[in-house]
Amino acid sequence: MRRAVFVLAAVSCLSAFTCSQTAEELVYKNIEAKGGIEKIKSAKTRRMTGRLKNARGLTAVFAQTNARPGLVRQTFTLQGMTAIQAYDGSTGWQTNPFRGRKDPELMGEDTLRDLLLASDFDGPLVDYAEKGNKIEYLGHDLVDGDDALRLKVTLKNGDIIYYYLDPDTYLEIRKEIQQFVRGSVREHVVEVGSYKPVNGVMYPFSISEGSRNSPGAQMTTIEKIEVNVAVQDSDFALPASLRTEEKKSGLVGVH
Repeated sequence: MRRAVFVLAAVSCLSAFTCSQTAEELVYKNIEAKGGIEKIKSAKTRRMTGRLKNARGLTAVFAQTNARPGLVRQTFTLQGMTAIQAYDGSTGWQTNPFRGRKDPELMGEDTLRDLLLASDFDGPLVDYAEKGNKIEYLGHDLVDGDDALRLKVTLKNGDIIYYYLDPDTYLEIRKEIQQFVRGSVREHVVEVGSYKPVNGVMYPFSISEGSRNSPGAQMTTIEKIEVNVAVQDSDFALPASLRTEEKKSGLVGVH
């Protein structure tokens, strides 16, 4: 009996070790499939431009600019109006004329989560341990009837991302994101595809996302990606009108 328990414990430890190793290997293969860590980190800035179409058929011009270590600015232009969301490394802010708010305003925790994800220049898998993220290999699963490898990534802030990797290319084809905000769970699904190389790194040029009940509610078609382009700190910086307000409120980004 004691021997059986010992063997069972040994097998369990070996299984956990194997899963841990497999998760690390899959992350490594994913990074290599994208071009390798040196190529990925050679990009210091990045600008993506394209078009975003929602479920109602409205199409907006979309742009996202990233700069290391964790700066991001997104713009959405429709019918002559432009909405802006930006993160300067510590604080998120936005202007949203589509809701009648033309002046910049600070972003709260619930609206900032997606922007914080977008600010991670290389994504949660690169240098995951240094970022405080944890990874687990969950085995095989199906995506639209095709085989996929499933990784669970628990971010430092407690949010969870399930990555589905193509078993042939090791590139991600789907992400399921769970965000925990003020006691509630917010879930959405992201499908990515149409990968193309830019400066030796593979990027998806097709991104479909939405809730679990409406997974394809928003479709983004990337038309151009540029790396190591000139950017200004002012593109991300908190507008002057908000600096005093930030000091008063003490509202900053969530890390």
